[in-house]
Amino acid sequence: MSYQYKQEKAGVVFPISAFFVIAFVLWGFFAPQHMEDTTSSMLSYITESIGWFYVFVTTVIVVFCLYIAFGRYRHMKLGKNHDEPEFSYFAWIGMLFSAGMGVGLVFWGVAEPISHFSNPPHGMESESSEAAQYGLLYGIFHWGMHPWAVYALVGMALALAKYRKDLPGLISSIFHPIFGDRIYGPLGKSIDITATVGTSIGIATSFGLSTLQLSGGLEQIFGFSTNNTLYITIIAIITIIYLISVLSGLNRGMKYLSEFNLSLAGVLLLIMLIVGPTIFLFEHLIYTTGMYISQFVSLSFETMPYSDNEWLGEWTFFYWAWVIVWSPFVGTFIARISRGRTLGQFILGVLFVPTIGTIVWFVAFGGSALYGELVEGADLTSSIYSDPEAGLFLFLDTLPLGTVLSLLALLLTTIFFITSANSATFVLGVLTSKGSLNPKNSIMTVWGLLIAAVSGALLISGGLDGLQSAAIIAALPFTFLMLLMIVAVFLHVRSEGRDGTD
Repeated sequence: MSYQYKQEKAGVVFPISAFFVIAFVLWGFFAPQHMEDTTSSMLSYITESIGWFYVFVTTVIVVFCLYIAFGRYRHMKLGKNHDEPEFSYFAWIGMLFSAGMGVGLVFWGVAEPISHFSNPPHGMESESSEAAQYGLLYGIFHWGMHPWAVYALVGMALALAKYRKDLPGLISSIFHPIFGDRIYGPLGKSIDITATVGTSIGIATSFGLSTLQLSGGLEQIFGFSTNNTLYITIIAIITIIYLISVLSGLNRGMKYLSEFNLSLAGVLLLIMLIVGPTIFLFEHLIYTTGMYISQFVSLSFETMPYSDNEWLGEWTFFYWAWVIVWSPFVGTFIARISRGRTLGQFILGVLFVPTIGTIVWFVAFGGSALYGELVEGADLTSSIYSDPEAGLFLFLDTLPLGTVLSLLALLLTTIFFITSANSATFVLGVLTSKGSLNPKNSIMTVWGLLIAAVSGALLISGGLDGLQSAAIIAALPFTFLMLLMIVAVFLHVRSEGRDGTD
């Protein structure tokens, strides 16, 4: 039986995935309290009993990616041996940074270090110098190499399957070295459905965070009242904007918008380095980088067995689960832009460049906020800890030209929201269109609406806690697939030899 015939007979992923997501949406909108109670119970069990598994798998992924980057297979190409990179190195790096710079860093760049400063782990004294140092360290750890290793694994696995073996751009194609042609049957479809549903939850979590931050910015700048009505209004407006771009084919405009937003983020970062405590920031940049390198291994294996895991559940477990369910989206994007690069170039670029950007961003924004608390007596800790979505705007308001900076940050968040939503609908369209890089507008429209609905359901049922719970729960089945993915990539590269020749 030819692959084409198998492919044509396999159009079940979209309706089944959409069914599960619609059921989740209806649950959230019509029984929000029941959803909150159920997900909270599941979250407590996973945090106490299985959270260590997320730490283990993520660390294994980091080790495997470093092995590929420096091992005997580093010269193998993501594509045929004669393929050359589609983008220049600097353009490729810029797109990687753009993907890694997303709304998450904008949201947590101030909020996370201040949250750890207020409520540190390991029994540290709250609001102490030690809590400030580790607040920055944990922020960088959570946004540095580990999440990017997860994205790199998915991107590398997809690129090998699609560009070297000419398989469809589906998550199930990654597992061909293990399961062979069974990926075209029920097993492969189950994998794709699991990936699609998990990815939709991961994307909705990110959109929910974007909505929270936009509402926080609107409240701080314009005095809007933060409530479910504002959340739904923001989601509806953003959804209309990115669906218009999808239906009108304005993808080139989205590309320019992404480039503009990257430049805007750079301008905001530069302003922060100038108007902030510049000498303190550069000193902290060196110091925090050293802490990150020296404590990298111990942080990677941290599970806190002598505590109740509540802190880890709110932070490390949540982040690792979130990046796992978000990884098919980011992995598909970086696979698309990385054809023709060697495995060594790919891994080193994907792991180290965003990590460097993360360190600079967190030190600039989080470090400035901590300096304001410890040295200048800004007294924003309790406000940011209780209202993290407004953290960036509360902090910017204490600086010269605070209103202008807050407006820039609001614009930055909005554009990241729109461009990420546009890309996400495309990726979900690909995953549910048999790997086609030209999914139908109708399918992308359905996913755009469903993502918006899931975000709204999660915000109504539990706010930030609901978003965190959904990500941790949805990631569990896909975490097992990540381990199998490592095996599949290893079997693939080993079968082709050191130089990647057939």
